Amino acid sequence: MSKLGKDLIQAAKEARAIARGEADPKSYRVHVPTRVNVRAIRKQQGLSQNEFAALYGIAPGTLRDWEQDRAQPDGSARVLLTIIDREPDAVARALRKR
Repeated sequence: MSKLGKDLIQAAKEARAIARGEADPKSYRVHVPTRVNVRAIRKQQGLSQNEFAALYGIAPGTLRDWEQDRAQPDGSARVLLTIIDREPDAVARALRKR
C-alpha cells in the first residue's frame, strides 16, 4: 500500500476516535466556523424566530439581530448554532426539562 493510502487509513481511524469521544482532546483541534447563516438554520427546522429562540434559549432580539446582520454570534453561540444545524435533536434532548 502507498504512503498516501496508509495516511488516509490512519486519518480515518483518528476521525472515528474523535467522533466516538475516544480521542484525547489535546490531540486534535476543533473547527468553529467564523460565520453561520442563522436564518438558514432556523428555516431548515421550519420554526419562527420566536419558536427557535424559545427552543434554544436565545433572546428573540438577539436572534433578529443575527439574522439581519446587525450583530454576529460570538464563538460559543456559533458552536451551539453549528450543533443545532447538524444535530438539532441532540440539542433539543440536552435542553429538555426532566
